[in-house]
Amino acid sequence: MIDAAAKSAPAGASAKRDSLLNRTMMELLEHVEYRLIAGGEDLEAIYRLRYQSYVRSGMCGPLASGMFEDKWDNLPNSYRFGVYCYGELVSTLRFHYISSEQPYSPSVDAYPDVLLPRLARGETFIDGTRFAADPDNAPAPGVLPFLTLRIAMVASCYFGQDSVLTPVKVEHSAFYARFFNAVQRTEGRMFPGVLAPIALFEIPAGQNMRNTLERFPFYHSTPMEQRLMFGNPAINRLMPVSIVPTAKYYRAAA
Repeated sequence: MIDAAAKSAPAGASAKRDSLLNRTMMELLEHVEYRLIAGGEDLEAIYRLRYQSYVRSGMCGPLASGMFEDKWDNLPNSYRFGVYCYGELVSTLRFHYISSEQPYSPSVDAYPDVLLPRLARGETFIDGTRFAADPDNAPAPGVLPFLTLRIAMVASCYFGQDSVLTPVKVEHSAFYARFFNAVQRTEGRMFPGVLAPIALFEIPAGQNMRNTLERFPFYHSTPMEQRLMFGNPAINRLMPVSIVPTAKYYRAAA
């Protein structure tokens, strides 16, 4: 096990930054819509966004279609999301909920030695992959990862899994360690569909997730938002489902 430790900041400065982030995010959520993508133009839009993001970062080479999709997109345990701010698509993320009954996801294929024994023991995971963002369309500097990864927190509250899996470049690990206490489980490996080596990081659930929700209240969600997002995979739907963030309603619904 390899721990990815972020540099610690003075407690006062860190708390001040958290407070500013919370205020900024709560204001932005008033203008955000999460869309569970079923098909059509929305699906093509997130595939184009993936491609543009991956080409820009060197994660993939040129594709004649100008779109990036893969064999895991249409699995029965797959959830594809677009994040829209002020009506514009700004980022996308995909999840698979994996268990011994449905051990199907890119991370299972990439890290079978790590995940298959744990799935066989009854552990469950949310596997978050195909994160892509359009920084030129960001509503404010640095907010797109928080807006997008909020979906992972909603998923965690709904599924109650053991951990969230996040395969990322090692150079991006400090962010996940600082804000989610992510733990590095592998060195960088070749990952399906991308050119750069990717390491598997794991975000423990349970108390760790409760601490994260307390630190960042914009990650809160009501049971209704959770059901709309994850009660039924997009593959079972004919139309996309638009979900409005409910963090501001959390206390009233609790």
